Amino acid sequence: MEVRLEKRTDYKEVEFLVREAFWNVYRPGCYEHFIIHNMRHHKTFIPNLDYIIEEDGKIIAQICYSNCSICGDNKKLSDAVTLGPLSVHPDYQRKGYATKLVEYTLELAKNMGIPYVFVVGDETLYSRFGFESASKYDIRFEDSKKDEISPFFMVKVFDEEEINDIEGRYLVSECFKVDEDALEEFDNKFPPKKKEKRDNHLEL
Repeated sequence: MEVRLEKRTDYKEVEFLVREAFWNVYRPGCYEHFIIHNMRHHKTFIPNLDYIIEEDGKIIAQICYSNCSICGDNKKLSDAVTLGPLSVHPDYQRKGYATKLVEYTLELAKNMGIPYVFVVGDETLYSRFGFESASKYDIRFEDSKKDEISPFFMVKVFDEEEINDIEGRYLVSECFKVDEDALEEFDNKFPPKKKEKRDNHLEL
């Protein structure tokens, strides 16, 4: 097993991996492979935190990070960092690969002087790494109300003083916003897969 930075020559294989990992998990089909495709060409992308795990010549897991902003009630913007997407091929899930990538890259982020990292995802998974509700620090998810708690929106804090200096709304980066027509066109470049509606899917 090798943990290493993603290279340009890995891009297509990683997109296949991400598509396999997310297909029909949160919605019929998925769009995470399109997000990571767009993210790599976006100014918010952080190449130094773009890692994969390779085993026996096959990429089986990936993680990446991007810059984002917190908009205070006074409209002042503060810089921040977001983790994700994170994915592991279905054949290799529940074997510790996600844990390896998260712990490895969070330590890198800390050593880079990043004071806190946000994530939008499964609170059961990310709480294991010290992520906690961002509402604890008076930071709310985009258009959420001031007193609304979004359990899926969390933060890992390395510097308590730094995070206590900000509050307001987390702004979702443009690279996470998906145009459905563009997604359909992009997905046609991959082998066809059946989209299925499942009971546990998010209400959109």
